[in-house]
Amino acid sequence: MKNPSRDGGKEVMPNMQRRNFLKYLGMGSALVTAATVVASCNKNDDDNNPGSNGVSLGTGDVAVLNYAYALEQLEAAFYTQVVNSPYAGMTSTELDFFQNIRDHEIGHREFFKAALSSSAIIGLEVNFSAIDFSKRDSVLATAKTFEDLGVSAYNGAAQYISKTPTGLVYLGLAGKIVSVEARHAAYIRDLISPGSFADSDVIDANGLDMVRTPAQVFAMAGAFIKTKIDTNTLPK
Repeated sequence: MKNPSRDGGKEVMPNMQRRNFLKYLGMGSALVTAATVVASCNKNDDDNNPGSNGVSLGTGDVAVLNYAYALEQLEAAFYTQVVNSPYAGMTSTELDFFQNIRDHEIGHREFFKAALSSSAIIGLEVNFSAIDFSKRDSVLATAKTFEDLGVSAYNGAAQYISKTPTGLVYLGLAGKIVSVEARHAAYIRDLISPGSFADSDVIDANGLDMVRTPAQVFAMAGAFIKTKIDTNTLPK
Protein backbone atom coordinates (compact mmCIF):
# COMPACT_ATOMS: atom_id res chain seq x y z
CA MET A 1 0.00 0.00 0.00
CA LYS A 2 2.01 2.94 -1.26
CA ASN A 3 -0.69 5.59 -1.14
CA PRO A 4 -3.10 4.84 1.71
CA SER A 5 -5.10 8.01 1.05
CA ARG A 6 -6.42 6.55 -2.20
CA ASP A 7 -8.94 3.81 -2.88
CA GLY A 8 -8.55 2.16 -6.24
CA GLY A 9 -6.91 5.28 -7.69
CA LYS A 10 -9.60 7.61 -6.32
CA GLU A 11 -9.29 10.07 -3.47
CA VAL A 12 -10.86 8.82 -0.22
CA MET A 13 -12.85 12.03 0.03
CA PRO A 14 -13.00 13.28 -3.59
CA ASN A 15 -15.62 15.96 -2.97
CA MET A 16 -13.70 17.82 -0.32
CA GLN A 17 -10.86 20.10 -1.42
CA ARG A 18 -7.72 20.08 0.76
CA ARG A 19 -8.20 23.71 1.84
CA ASN A 20 -11.83 23.16 2.79
CA PHE A 21 -10.95 19.95 4.61
CA LEU A 22 -8.42 21.73 6.82
CA LYS A 23 -10.92 24.54 7.41
CA TYR A 24 -13.51 21.93 8.34
CA LEU A 25 -11.11 20.59 10.94
CA GLY A 26 -10.71 24.06 12.44
CA MET A 27 -6.97 24.04 11.77
CA GLY A 28 -6.70 26.62 9.00
CA SER A 29 -5.14 29.57 10.87
CA ALA A 30 -3.02 27.31 13.07
CA LEU A 31 -1.71 25.60 9.96
CA VAL A 32 -0.48 28.90 8.52
CA THR A 33 1.38 29.67 11.74
CA ALA A 34 2.90 26.21 12.01
CA ALA A 35 3.93 26.02 8.36
CA THR A 36 5.59 29.43 8.47
CA VAL A 37 7.67 28.57 11.52
CA VAL A 38 8.60 25.06 10.42
CA ALA A 39 9.75 26.40 7.07
CA SER A 40 12.19 28.66 8.89
CA CYS A 41 13.73 25.81 10.87
CA ASN A 42 17.09 24.22 10.28
CA LYS A 43 17.55 23.75 6.53
CA ASN A 44 19.05 20.33 7.19
CA ASP A 45 15.55 19.18 8.07
CA ASP A 46 14.42 19.81 4.49
CA ASP A 47 16.26 16.77 3.15
CA ASN A 48 14.12 13.77 3.96
CA ASN A 49 15.48 11.33 1.42
CA PRO A 50 16.29 7.98 3.05
CA GLY A 51 19.95 7.64 4.01
CA SER A 52 21.81 4.59 5.21
CA ASN A 53 20.04 4.86 8.57
CA GLY A 54 16.64 5.40 7.01
CA VAL A 55 14.36 8.40 6.68
CA SER A 56 15.48 11.26 8.92
CA LEU A 57 12.83 12.86 11.12
CA GLY A 58 14.86 16.05 11.44
CA THR A 59 15.68 17.76 14.72
CA GLY A 60 13.94 19.79 17.40
CA ASP A 61 10.25 20.51 16.95
CA VAL A 62 10.44 19.25 13.36
CA ALA A 63 11.48 15.81 14.61
CA VAL A 64 8.58 15.71 17.07
CA LEU A 65 6.08 16.77 14.41
CA ASN A 66 7.44 14.22 11.92
CA TYR A 67 7.19 11.60 14.65
CA ALA A 68 3.49 12.38 15.00
CA TYR A 69 3.13 12.52 11.21
CA ALA A 70 4.59 9.01 10.87
CA LEU A 71 2.09 7.62 13.37
CA GLU A 72 -0.82 9.38 11.69
CA GLN A 73 0.26 7.91 8.34
CA LEU A 74 0.16 4.46 9.90
CA GLU A 75 -3.29 4.93 11.42
CA ALA A 76 -4.75 6.49 8.28
CA ALA A 77 -3.47 3.58 6.19
CA PHE A 78 -4.89 1.04 8.63
CA TYR A 79 -8.40 2.48 8.81
CA THR A 80 -8.50 3.02 5.06
CA GLN A 81 -7.85 -0.71 4.65
CA VAL A 82 -10.48 -1.56 7.28
CA VAL A 83 -13.11 0.46 5.41
CA ASN A 84 -12.05 -0.81 1.99
CA SER A 85 -12.27 -4.46 3.06
CA PRO A 86 -14.77 -4.77 5.95
CA TYR A 87 -14.38 -7.81 8.16
CA ALA A 88 -17.04 -10.52 8.12
CA GLY A 89 -20.16 -9.44 9.96
CA MET A 90 -19.26 -5.75 10.24
CA THR A 91 -22.48 -3.89 11.01
CA SER A 92 -23.53 -0.70 9.25
CA THR A 93 -23.03 1.17 12.53
CA GLU A 94 -19.49 -0.16 12.88
CA LEU A 95 -18.70 0.71 9.26
CA ASP A 96 -19.98 4.24 9.81
CA PHE A 97 -17.78 4.68 12.88
CA PHE A 98 -14.74 3.26 11.11
CA GLN A 99 -15.32 5.67 8.22
CA ASN A 100 -15.41 8.54 10.71
CA ILE A 101 -12.20 7.36 12.37
CA ARG A 102 -10.54 6.98 8.96
CA ASP A 103 -11.50 10.53 8.04
CA HIS A 104 -10.16 11.84 11.36
CA GLU A 105 -6.83 10.09 10.86
CA ILE A 106 -6.55 11.31 7.27
CA GLY A 107 -7.24 14.81 8.55
CA HIS A 108 -4.48 14.50 11.16
CA ARG A 109 -2.07 13.11 8.58
CA GLU A 110 -2.76 15.84 6.04
CA PHE A 111 -2.50 18.53 8.68
CA PHE A 112 1.01 17.47 9.70
CA LYS A 113 2.07 17.05 6.08
CA ALA A 114 0.93 20.57 5.20
CA ALA A 115 2.31 22.12 8.39
CA LEU A 116 5.73 20.53 7.93
CA SER A 117 5.81 21.44 4.24
CA SER A 118 9.25 20.64 2.78
CA SER A 119 10.41 19.36 6.18
CA ALA A 120 7.87 16.52 6.10
CA ILE A 121 9.14 12.99 5.78
CA ILE A 122 8.17 10.94 2.74
CA GLY A 123 5.00 8.88 2.57
CA LEU A 124 5.70 5.68 4.48
CA GLU A 125 5.09 2.19 3.16
CA VAL A 126 3.22 0.07 5.69
CA ASN A 127 3.32 -3.65 6.46
CA PHE A 128 -0.02 -5.10 7.51
CA SER A 129 0.82 -8.73 6.69
CA ALA A 130 0.23 -9.78 10.31
CA ILE A 131 -3.34 -8.44 10.29
CA ASP A 132 -6.27 -10.53 9.06
CA PHE A 133 -8.63 -7.81 7.85
CA SER A 134 -11.37 -10.39 7.27
CA LYS A 135 -11.61 -11.18 10.98
CA ARG A 136 -13.18 -8.84 13.52
CA ASP A 137 -10.93 -9.90 16.40
CA SER A 138 -7.75 -9.23 14.40
CA VAL A 139 -8.91 -5.80 13.24
CA LEU A 140 -10.15 -4.68 16.66
CA ALA A 141 -7.03 -5.92 18.45
CA THR A 142 -4.84 -3.96 16.02
CA ALA A 143 -7.06 -0.89 16.26
CA LYS A 144 -6.79 -1.04 20.06
CA THR A 145 -3.00 -1.26 19.80
CA PHE A 146 -2.79 1.70 17.41
CA GLU A 147 -5.17 3.93 19.38
CA ASP A 148 -3.63 3.23 22.78
CA LEU A 149 -0.19 3.69 21.23
CA GLY A 150 -1.21 6.99 19.64
CA VAL A 151 -2.56 8.43 22.88
CA SER A 152 0.52 7.41 24.87
CA ALA A 153 2.79 8.74 22.10
CA TYR A 154 1.24 12.23 22.16
CA ASN A 155 1.29 12.22 25.96
CA GLY A 156 4.97 11.33 25.94
CA ALA A 157 6.02 13.71 23.15
CA ALA A 158 4.51 16.86 24.63
CA GLN A 159 7.47 17.37 26.96
CA TYR A 160 9.88 17.52 24.01
CA ILE A 161 8.19 20.42 22.21
CA SER A 162 10.04 23.70 22.72
CA LYS A 163 8.56 26.04 25.31
CA THR A 164 8.25 28.96 22.91
CA PRO A 165 5.19 30.80 21.58
CA THR A 166 5.26 28.53 18.54
CA GLY A 167 5.80 25.49 20.75
CA LEU A 168 2.67 26.42 22.68
CA VAL A 169 0.75 26.44 19.39
CA TYR A 170 2.02 22.93 18.72
CA LEU A 171 1.03 21.81 22.22
CA GLY A 172 -2.46 23.20 21.77
CA LEU A 173 -2.90 21.37 18.47
CA ALA A 174 -1.47 18.16 19.91
CA GLY A 175 -3.95 18.41 22.77
CA LYS A 176 -6.82 18.65 20.31
CA ILE A 177 -5.57 15.66 18.34
CA VAL A 178 -4.84 13.41 21.33
CA SER A 179 -8.32 14.03 22.69
CA VAL A 180 -9.76 12.69 19.44
CA GLU A 181 -7.41 9.71 19.55
CA ALA A 182 -8.61 8.96 23.08
CA ARG A 183 -12.23 9.00 21.87
CA HIS A 184 -11.24 6.46 19.21
CA ALA A 185 -9.50 4.31 21.81
CA ALA A 186 -12.56 4.32 24.07
CA TYR A 187 -14.85 3.33 21.20
CA ILE A 188 -12.61 0.49 20.05
CA ARG A 189 -12.35 -0.84 23.60
CA ASP A 190 -16.12 -0.85 23.93
CA LEU A 191 -16.46 -2.76 20.66
CA ILE A 192 -14.16 -5.42 22.12
CA SER A 193 -15.72 -5.44 25.59
CA PRO A 194 -18.63 -3.10 26.45
CA GLY A 195 -17.84 -0.82 29.37
CA SER A 196 -14.06 -1.20 29.10
CA PHE A 197 -13.45 2.25 27.61
CA ALA A 198 -11.02 3.32 30.37
CA ASP A 199 -9.46 0.17 31.77
CA SER A 200 -6.75 0.30 34.41
CA ASP A 201 -4.18 -0.93 31.90
CA VAL A 202 -4.16 2.56 30.34
CA ILE A 203 -5.51 4.77 33.16
CA ASP A 204 -3.66 4.86 36.48
CA ALA A 205 -5.03 5.36 40.00
CA ASN A 206 -4.77 9.13 39.58
CA GLY A 207 -6.94 9.08 36.46
CA LEU A 208 -3.97 9.78 34.21
CA ASP A 209 -3.40 8.15 30.84
CA MET A 210 -0.35 6.14 29.85
CA VAL A 211 2.84 7.81 28.60
CA ARG A 212 5.37 6.25 26.22
CA THR A 213 8.68 7.56 24.95
CA PRO A 214 9.37 7.74 21.18
CA ALA A 215 11.70 4.75 21.51
CA GLN A 216 8.97 2.68 23.17
CA VAL A 217 6.42 3.73 20.56
CA PHE A 218 8.59 2.86 17.57
CA ALA A 219 9.51 -0.46 19.17
CA MET A 220 5.80 -1.35 18.87
CA ALA A 221 4.85 0.54 15.70
CA GLY A 222 7.95 -0.48 13.77
CA ALA A 223 6.52 -3.92 12.99
CA PHE A 224 3.85 -2.24 10.86
CA ILE A 225 6.12 0.21 9.02
CA LYS A 226 8.11 -1.14 6.09
CA THR A 227 10.00 2.09 5.39
CA LYS A 228 13.17 2.34 7.45
CA ILE A 229 13.13 5.36 9.79
CA ASP A 230 16.16 6.91 11.46
CA THR A 231 15.02 7.64 15.02
CA ASN A 232 18.43 8.79 16.25
CA THR A 233 17.48 12.47 16.27
CA LEU A 234 14.35 11.93 18.34
CA PRO A 235 14.43 13.21 21.93
CA LYS A 236 15.68 10.59 24.35
